[in-house]
Amino acid sequence: MDVIVGTAGHIDHGKTALVKALTGTDTDRLPEEKKRGITIDLGFAELEAGDVQFGFVDVPGHERFVKNMLAGASGIDLVMLVIAADEGVMPQTREHFDICRLLDVKRGIVVLTKSDLVEDDMLELVKLEAAELTSGSFLSDAPVVAISSKSGEGIDELRSELIRSAAGISNANKNVRIPILPIDRRFTKKGFGTVVTGTLSSGEIGEGDELDLLPVEKRVRVRGLQTHGRIVQRAHAGQRTAVNLASVDHDEIERGMVLAEKGVLRPTQAIDAEVEVLADAKRPLRSRQRVRFHIGSTEVLARIVLLNDTGEISPGERGLIQLRLESAVVAAYGDRFVLRSYSPQVTIAGGVVLDTSAARHRRKERIDAIAYLNALAALIDDPVQTAQLLVSHAGTRGVNLTEIRAKTGWTVLTLNEAIRKSGNILSTGDALIAKASLEALKAGTLNELKGFHIREPLLPGMPREALRGKVFAATLDEVTTSVLRELETEQKIRSAAETVRLAGHSSELTPAELAARSKLESIFLAAKLEPPKLNEALGEALAVSKLKAENVRRIFQLLIDGGEVLKVSDELYFNAAQITDLKMKLAAFRDVTPDRSIDVSKFKELAGVSRKYAIPLLEYFDRTKVTVRSGDKRLIL
Repeated sequence: MDVIVGTAGHIDHGKTALVKALTGTDTDRLPEEKKRGITIDLGFAELEAGDVQFGFVDVPGHERFVKNMLAGASGIDLVMLVIAADEGVMPQTREHFDICRLLDVKRGIVVLTKSDLVEDDMLELVKLEAAELTSGSFLSDAPVVAISSKSGEGIDELRSELIRSAAGISNANKNVRIPILPIDRRFTKKGFGTVVTGTLSSGEIGEGDELDLLPVEKRVRVRGLQTHGRIVQRAHAGQRTAVNLASVDHDEIERGMVLAEKGVLRPTQAIDAEVEVLADAKRPLRSRQRVRFHIGSTEVLARIVLLNDTGEISPGERGLIQLRLESAVVAAYGDRFVLRSYSPQVTIAGGVVLDTSAARHRRKERIDAIAYLNALAALIDDPVQTAQLLVSHAGTRGVNLTEIRAKTGWTVLTLNEAIRKSGNILSTGDALIAKASLEALKAGTLNELKGFHIREPLLPGMPREALRGKVFAATLDEVTTSVLRELETEQKIRSAAETVRLAGHSSELTPAELAARSKLESIFLAAKLEPPKLNEALGEALAVSKLKAENVRRIFQLLIDGGEVLKVSDELYFNAAQITDLKMKLAAFRDVTPDRSIDVSKFKELAGVSRKYAIPLLEYFDRTKVTVRSGDKRLIL
């Protein structure tokens, strides 16, 4: 079992000495740290105790280096809140504790260091201070261990408490999401090249895997892996991991970047979130306030947009906000973050990511947006209910599998299991839609077809593109196809290549309509290549059938749709067979003409028509690429 333990506490309270007493490793690696005697950046150590492999992240306690502390705190399973017995609770003790609570750390141990420097009364007083600080929090019932890193007193007891606390930690939820590794260090190693380190927060990484380096969106390959100082083939969630990368120079990488399974997560600069303002914050959180946003191992500047009517969230209160980030970050639904004021730099709030593809919420849309975000906030640990909500919220558009995975960071297995267990989600290829939304689309399709048949009783069906524009304008193609397929399976509609109709619809013509059709056919057939103007032909059909003018127009449209009549100009329509014959004549003329061209005079002779018909016909052939104009002639193609 792998457990990441983080230290937290005020500067010079003995965090580094404590880790060294437990593990034998001095985590202060930088020359400046040795010189000044304080921790400046993150330090790392390991301890194997029983069947537990502990990875320790030692964080700086100085207020100037809290951002470095945050880079290491995001991946911890268990915190050791370190309080020096000779000083008690200090400002950074409180801030570090607040950060751990805001990051939703579940377990911890209160460690009273330097116990050899105080009398028992003072030690008891510090215990009372610690109890007051942690009251009502995740540390309210945590074990309290007094130790001396110098003499070793209490270290064995602390080691036992670590093992006991580790037994209650589950890594099950860490396999819900894809491999994600926030990078907290990067360096080069001779003979290996670029190496990055971090705590693998979820999933597994294997040698040879291709990963995305985000937010720069660069594809990299895992050349090698180490965990706990050993070369391994695979690294698992909860392990401190060193990754040797190919295809990237170490100068291209910086703390705050993320390694993740390729093709899933997307950089974002707009996040909807639920936030909690610390009770001892000096002032409310307000819209347009500039803050420092800490997530994973990264820090970026952001502006706050509150989603309530008051424009502020008071200390000790919760609320919904949108974060508009000045630089792109990588985040997923359920990630925890911390907000610090721009200046002075102090922790003021923290919360949970709800939507990483946030849009601007217009005032009239806010009620629905707030209800949706509040529902997301309540379902953080329930993939099945979350999946149902995400799909339902997509409505009749449907949602791609890739969109859901980009929002949540879920593995394919997690998403498929959620769909299977839901019972209310339908899979349509690469898209998902809620059952209720699918039924709404089916009903909308039937209603639209019914109305079309009433308006156009003589047409065999509604053009597919017209139906798409009316019912499926905002719907994913996979969903559209699924709706039409289901309706056809249910024998409610019939589909042709270009049209869709209700199953019971018939476009059979009445005797009067048949008479009009027959008359129109005979007019254009007899006219050969010298047809009458359209209105004249329609008038003759009207006189024969006694139909209304609009009905005769529809009959004529049937001839056009059926390919029996071709439109050459707004006034001239020709029998299609006559046009085909003329094309054959042109082809034959081309084959016996050296320059393969024809002029207007020759065309009139070939077609047996006057200039009145020759010019519109030649222009039609130009448009349809039968001929192409070249000066006073046409080249026959």
